[in-house]
Amino acid sequence: MAKNASTPEQQSVRVLKVGERVRHILSELLARGEAHDDTLRATNISVTEVRMSPDLRQAKVYVKPLLGEDEAAALKALRTNTAFFQKEVAQRLGLKFAPKLQFRADESFDEANRIESLLDDPRVKRDLDED
Repeated sequence: MAKNASTPEQQSVRVLKVGERVRHILSELLARGEAHDDTLRATNISVTEVRMSPDLRQAKVYVKPLLGEDEAAALKALRTNTAFFQKEVAQRLGLKFAPKLQFRADESFDEANRIESLLDDPRVKRDLDED
């Protein structure tokens, strides 16, 4: 008897794999400067994460310009060129449906810095050292 390929565990693995493939495709497109946009060509942008919806039709793409330089302009350029990126991702993925890309700023680095500064606070260090 054949295994059921649509168990929740297998679906979530597939969603993660597709998200990672989308991240690699977008990173490659940005690194090679394939988008016809001067802002994107002049800015080094990291695609830090891609979160796919369970049906693989939506993709939230988290990006961060190198050193956080001019994040607003980079996001605007990415959003302006969304159709180009969606077309390229669709061709390279070979899925039945192309995911709709939503570019967002990655705030995780800012949050990590905030937590680190809290942990460096002398009062917190004192409490941690008591254990």
